[in-house]
Amino acid sequence: MATTTQTPTAATTWNIDPAHSAAEFKVKHMMISNVKGKFTGINGKLVFDESDPTRSIIEAEIPVATLSTQDDARDAHLKSADFFDAEKYPTLAFKSLSVRITGPGEDEVTGELTIHGATKVVTFAVEGPSAPGKDPWGNTRIGLSATARINRKEFGLAWNAALETGGVLVGEDIAITLDIQFIKA
Repeated sequence: MATTTQTPTAATTWNIDPAHSAAEFKVKHMMISNVKGKFTGINGKLVFDESDPTRSIIEAEIPVATLSTQDDARDAHLKSADFFDAEKYPTLAFKSLSVRITGPGEDEVTGELTIHGATKVVTFAVEGPSAPGKDPWGNTRIGLSATARINRKEFGLAWNAALETGGVLVGEDIAITLDIQFIKA
């Protein structure tokens, strides 16, 4: 796996378009079904090295306040000190450490994911980036999708409640899906 410690030499910078990007998660609720949530307002950049994509760098931040599960009471609980503690830890962050090509249009991006003040190394499976395209306003855009799985307890998100029937209210395994669109700087 290649490690990126410096800015790529033949690189272009692409800024995340927060209006066309989202981070979603899914977690088991009551051991019965999945509950999905979404964060918006993602900002950051990709420094993409076309001559050697393994030297590319990505950094992103997500405001916890944008969390939505389509239920106001649940959203308030998730933003509270029981989970994300949005007042104390207002952002989620990712900074890549390495990029590995796994196939045509497929990569693994490993980096430091920070949630709730805890930083862990996580690997995302990435599809893309897509071929560049022009929007109606003359901007050049690319996109990618990425997925990963984490254990929420590793990030200090340990709150739970036991169920009378056995098991717990909230699962530990979290599936993360990112759909990101970039605009060439």
